[in-house]
Order: sequence, then structure tokens, then C-alpha cells
Amino acid sequence: MTNLFQTAGLEKSAPHPLADRLRPASLGEVVGQDHLLGDEGALGRMVAADRLTSLVFWGPPGTGKTTMARLLADVGKLNFVQISAIFSGVADLRKVFDEAKKRRQHGEGTLLFVDEIHRFNKSQQDGFLPHVEDGTIVLVGATTENPSFELNAALLSRLRVMVLNRLQPEHLAILLERAEKSEGKSLPVTTDARDTLIAMADGDGRYLLNSAEILLNLGSDEVLDSKAMGLVLQKRAPQYDKGGEGHYNLISAFHKSLRGSDVSAALYWLARMLVAGEEPLYVLRRMVRFASEDIGLADPEALRQTLDAKDAFLFLGSPEGELAIVQAAIYLATAPKSNAAYAAEKTAKKAARDTGSLTPPMHILNAPTDLMKDVGYGKGYAYDHETEHGFSGQNYFPDELERMQLYTPSERGFERDIKKRLDYWDGLRDKLNTNEN
Repeated sequence: MTNLFQTAGLEKSAPHPLADRLRPASLGEVVGQDHLLGDEGALGRMVAADRLTSLVFWGPPGTGKTTMARLLADVGKLNFVQISAIFSGVADLRKVFDEAKKRRQHGEGTLLFVDEIHRFNKSQQDGFLPHVEDGTIVLVGATTENPSFELNAALLSRLRVMVLNRLQPEHLAILLERAEKSEGKSLPVTTDARDTLIAMADGDGRYLLNSAEILLNLGSDEVLDSKAMGLVLQKRAPQYDKGGEGHYNLISAFHKSLRGSDVSAALYWLARMLVAGEEPLYVLRRMVRFASEDIGLADPEALRQTLDAKDAFLFLGSPEGELAIVQAAIYLATAPKSNAAYAAEKTAKKAARDTGSLTPPMHILNAPTDLMKDVGYGKGYAYDHETEHGFSGQNYFPDELERMQLYTPSERGFERDIKKRLDYWDGLRDKLNTNEN
């Protein structure tokens, strides 16, 4: 759709943010979404077959939802129309549908991109149905929220959900290189500050490029370290920084306060994030991770409490559902702490990488055929339930690998009981193996 501004030739000469100027010109230039755009990806196959259907892009901010929608319209030779559910109502939708019908009469198609589609209520979402079904529009919605909860079933059944990934550091590094090439100069920052900038972006390409634009336009030869860069971005770009603090700093403060069992500090940092407008589900995801990483089996209920808080928040929404987050935060802060499960994961993965080709011992291999039984599969296996102690003490590691102690529970909380069990089984294993020998 063109307007008088574009017709007059002024649109190209108008100032555009760097993030807009660097929008990919083809799907091949999009970074971080190869799982969708590759030859085996859902969108890659769709484009190759020239059969574009209605979609919903679900992913974090700054991952390319709008860009990919524009490029799909180009590939499909469709008129691209963009609206935002925040600023549009029934009258706006009716106008869009009427214009799409007129284009269709002239043999032209329309790709309607709806940003924040989850903001439309059920009746508004239902309004898309007949126009999607009869092909008047190809609908591409974008949302940062789970479509299963935010889109009604009737509309969701007519859309293919495409999950976009948060951009990884290597993808953000590519965007910085493109920005420097476009502007013809390097970012005036140290290597460490460059890494910090990528970390601050937290997978958001738009945030990264907006910040890079500020740094590239400083007009100074000074090379900034991480601290100086942080002061510049905080001062020059508060709109990119919720409440005057980077959310990475706030989530780190929250996480460490929970780990330190300081319930009051944890509640303070949680409130700082929620008041600043941080996405509650982002906080909940970090809390779920914390429940396994820093509490684990010292209190198995911690994970359940956090997942229940997530369900309660999704059911109630803001602000009512935020009390469930507070309740879970109090539980996590006051629970006994252990990183034994986290340490066990790291140790086990290292052992797996170092010894990944070793096969299991023959006695614990399954033997579904006579031939496998004849060559020794499953021979000598002791069924633990039929032993005197309900514990055979057999070896389950590869024969070439000495027994390893991968999980070492703490003396805190429920892990005290787990440790007693493990000590009992270790002693019984030694006794049984000694008797066998």
C-alpha cells in the first residue's frame, strides 16, 4: 500500500533506523531461523512448493517476524499489508478485508501481517475466519505469547504455527558486522564491550542494531569499555532499557538473591522487573531453571511450585496472576539449596562425550530374538525385584569403564534422605560383589 508521502518520493529520503535499513532483502539473509527456512524447514518447503498458507509466527522480540512476513509476500508476489492489533479495531479490519477483495477481483493476492495478533479478542479473531478460508487473504500473525493460550481454537486450527528461535550470539555477531559494513566504520568499543553488547541484546536483533546505531553515531574516537558503553546506552537509549536498568542485570540480581536465600532481596528485584514491564513468562522461565539448578532434589517440590505458578499466571493474567509468581519466588528463596543435580548433569555429559562409543554390558542388553540370545544378549541379567534385597548390585556401566560417582547429594533437605539410600546401596553393592568373588 502506498501513500502520498511515498508517491511524492519522500519516503526513501526520510530517515530510517539502522535496524530498518538492514532488513534482509531475501529469506536467505535472515539469520537464526534456519530450522524454518532451510531446505528441510517448514517455510523452506512451503516456498519451494510455491504454496504459501496462513501462519502465525511465535517467538521473542527482534527475531525477524515482521521481516519474514514481508519477504514471504515478495516471494508469493502478494500485496503486503501490515496492521497492529494494539492500534486496530473492527473498522480497520473491515477496510483491510474490503481492499483485499477488490485486489482479488483484479487477480492480486494480499498477505495481511498482524503484529501482536493475540491482542485481538475472540470476536475480532473470528472475523478473520471467512477471509482466510476463501483465500481473500493469506494471514500471517505475529505473537510473543503462546498461541495455544492466546488464539481461539477456530482461528488456530487454520494457521500453521512457526516457532522462531531467540537469536544466538553468533547470529547477533553477524548483525553487528552488517551494521559496521553499512555505516563504513567499526563500533568504538573494546572486544569485551562488544561481547557485553551482544549479551545485553538477549537474542533481540532489533535492540542490538538500535544500540549499535547509537554507538556508531557518537562522533568520538574514544574506545569504550563495557562500563562506559553501558553508561552511554543507558543515558542515550532509556527506551531500550526497562525502568533504567538492563533486564540482564535485574534477572541476575534476582537469581543470585534466590540462591543466597535472601527472600526480601529476591522480592525486591522481582518487583523491580515486573514494575519495569519485564515479561512475566521470561521471569518464570528463569525461576523454573533455578528450581532445578540451585535447589534440585534438596526440595523436589520447588519445581512443582514454580510450574504451578506458571499455570496460575497463564490462567489469571496480569496483574492478578503475578501474586502466584511472588508466592513461588518466596518458596524458592526459602527452600534448601543444592546444585548437585546441576553438577551431575555437567559431569555426566562430559563422561558421555569422552566415552560415547562404549556399548552397554551384555547382561543389560535387550534380546528380542533367538539369535541375540545365542550370542549372549541379556545373559546373566539379575531381575532386581526377585533378589533378596530388591537390589542386585550388578554393573550397569560399560565393561571398559570403571564405575563413576556422577551424583553427590548434599546434606540439605530431601537430599539427606537420598544420600542415605545411596550409601546403603553402595555398601550393599560392595558386599554382594565381594561375596560373588
